[in-house]
Amino acid sequence: MLSPFLRAPAGAAHAHAPDPRRRLLLSSLALLALTGCGPDAPKLHGMDLSGMPTGDFQLQDTGGQTRRLADYRGHPIMLFFGFTQCPDICPTALTRAIEIKGLLGADADKLRVLFITVDPERDTPEILQAYTQAFDPAFVGLRGDAEQTRAAAQSFKVFYQKVATGSSYTMDHTALTYIIDAQGKLRLALRHQQTAEQCVEDLRTVL
Repeated sequence: MLSPFLRAPAGAAHAHAPDPRRRLLLSSLALLALTGCGPDAPKLHGMDLSGMPTGDFQLQDTGGQTRRLADYRGHPIMLFFGFTQCPDICPTALTRAIEIKGLLGADADKLRVLFITVDPERDTPEILQAYTQAFDPAFVGLRGDAEQTRAAAQSFKVFYQKVATGSSYTMDHTALTYIIDAQGKLRLALRHQQTAEQCVEDLRTVL
């Protein structure tokens, strides 16, 4: 059974041999879940990651411009790893991001929503742009080659892997949404099961 931090794509029936990378990343996530558990820690629905190292990336936006996390300094960031052919996890997360923006009111203009594909083989710039803008024209799709994608995922302790489905494949990946504050510090991981209202409560607590 997958960790509660991970969700297999809907309808994907498969079994994996134990993967050392997965064990390492899940161990890291388990440690992250213990962060902020002291008596003075804020009460959150998600995971308080304050004090943990912030990841980074060097990827291209759908216009071909190279982007790093520092390019978005001055804005709180909602960061999610996924892929455009994801049947339920990614659409749900991006739809929730729209709801969160609506609940934030005037503060929504400050928020930047970044979607990093873990399937650059199929997610071309054109496909990624169409996908993210179908949810919200302000959402930013980011992609890289296989090595850049791997480096970005490892930086945020995100697990992903191909899963064969007959003559094609799907992707298994971490289903957390990361929140980075306007100063570029990692603050929070929103769980996939959280409602938009719970996410906004967390955002207003830590930002």
